Amino acid sequence: MDNLLRQLPSVDSLLGRDEAAALIGKYGREAVVAAVRSAIDGTRRMILGGETSEGTRLPEAILARAGASLEGRFARTLRRAINATGILMHSGLGRAMLSQDARDALDEATHGYCTLALDIDSGRRGQRDAHVAALLREITGAEAATICNNNSAATVLVLNTLARGKEVIVSRGQLVEIGGSFRMPEVMSMSGAILREIGTTNKTHLRDYADAVGPDTGAILRVHHSNYRILGFHGEPEIAELTELGRQRGIPVVDDLGSGALVDLKAYGLESEPMVRRSIEAGADIACFSGDKLIGGPQSGIIVGKADAVARIRKNPLARAMRCGKLTLAAMEATLRLFLAPDKIEERHPLYRMLSLKLDDLQRRGEAIVAALDGRLPAWAKVRVEDGEAQTGSGSVPVETIPSKVVALQIGPGGESPLDLESLAKKLRQERPAVFTRIHKDALLFDLRTIQPDEDAAVIAAIQIGVRS
Repeated sequence: MDNLLRQLPSVDSLLGRDEAAALIGKYGREAVVAAVRSAIDGTRRMILGGETSEGTRLPEAILARAGASLEGRFARTLRRAINATGILMHSGLGRAMLSQDARDALDEATHGYCTLALDIDSGRRGQRDAHVAALLREITGAEAATICNNNSAATVLVLNTLARGKEVIVSRGQLVEIGGSFRMPEVMSMSGAILREIGTTNKTHLRDYADAVGPDTGAILRVHHSNYRILGFHGEPEIAELTELGRQRGIPVVDDLGSGALVDLKAYGLESEPMVRRSIEAGADIACFSGDKLIGGPQSGIIVGKADAVARIRKNPLARAMRCGKLTLAAMEATLRLFLAPDKIEERHPLYRMLSLKLDDLQRRGEAIVAALDGRLPAWAKVRVEDGEAQTGSGSVPVETIPSKVVALQIGPGGESPLDLESLAKKLRQERPAVFTRIHKDALLFDLRTIQPDEDAAVIAAIQIGVRS
C-alpha cells in the first residue's frame, strides 16, 4: 500500500502526458486539471481501501478515470432517441416528431440573428406572434390568434383575461386531470377564476348551464375529455348549443380542445378528435389547444377566436410571462404551413405519415430487420415479426389502437441467457441513439410504426450490441 501511494503521480506530471493534452484540447485546461485532481484523490482512496493494484500503470489509469469523468460531465442528457414503443406522440420522448420543414426553420432561425419581432417592410418593432397568427386565422377560420408556451398556460391566460374574479361554468364530467397531476380545478384557481360545477359525472344538460348563469358568471368553459372516455349512459351539450346560450346571455364561451385537431382522424380509421374549425364555426369566443400534439409542432398553446377577445388576451401582462421564443415560433410557423397543402400532409408531416403507413410495408421492413439479424445473435435470442397495436398517445383518441407490426425479441431456448428483458431494455436505452421499446408478455417489442425507416439500421446495431455486451 505504501509503495502504491508513493507511486501516485503529481498533477503536473500527468498534465505533461499526451493523453492529457488531448483532453485539454477537447475540454479545456481548467476542467481537465479539476478532473485529474479528483481522479488522483479517488485512486488514493482505492489504494487505502485495498481496491487497486495498478502499480506502474497508475498514470494511465488515473487519466482514463479523468477522461471518463469529463465525458460524463460534458455529455448532453437531452439527446436523440429512437421511439420503438408504438406510441406516436410519446410525452416522455418529446411528443410530436418535428417535420423536416420545422427542423430546417430552426436551423435558419438559429444560424444567426432572425426577424423575431421586427417588421421587414417598416423596420419597426412588431408582434412576435405575427409569424403564426395569419396562418392560424387561415387554417381555423378564426378572426384572430395568438400563441403561448403550452395549453395549460393558454387556459390560465384565457380565463384570467375573461373571467378573473368571476365564476366559470364547467360540467362536472369535464374536470379532467392531465399529465403530471395537473387538474382543471387547480388550473382554474391559478387563473383567478371561480369554479362553478354543474351536472353530474356522466350527464350534463343545457339547462344546467342556463340555470347556473347569473350576475357573477364570467365565462362558460367546455373541456375536451382528452385522456379518457365516458361510455354508456352519458351526454353533454354540443359546443354550438353552448355558444348560442352564451350569445343570448352575453357570456363568452371558451372551448379547451386539448389536442386540437386540424385534420379529421376518421380518414385514418380513428375516432374524431374535436376539430378547431368546427368550434370556431359554432361561434366559440375562444378555442385553445396544444401545438405539440395533433398539430405536430413544438410545445406551445394556441389561442384562436373572436378578435376582441384575443386582443384582450394579448394585452394581459401574463401574456408576456407565457410568450414563446424564436425557436418555438420558427418551428410552429413551418409546421402550420404544412396544413396549407392537405394533399401533401402525409408526405411531409411525420405524425400523419406514421398514421398512413400500410401493414404490408411494415411487414416487409420487419422481415428485413429479422433477416439482417439472422446468424448474428446468441442462441438464446430469437426475433420474429408479429402483429402489434400502436397508439396515438398524449391523450388523443385514448381508447383506440392502430394495427401495426412489431419485431419481437424473445429470450428463447438454445442457451442460458445472461440477461432478462428489463436489463436488455435498459441496455438499449443506454445506446446512442437511445432505443426505447416496450415489454409485452415474454418479449421485447420494437414497433415499426414509430421507428422511422432511416432508423432500421440503428435498431439492428443496437440489438446486436445489447445482446452481446
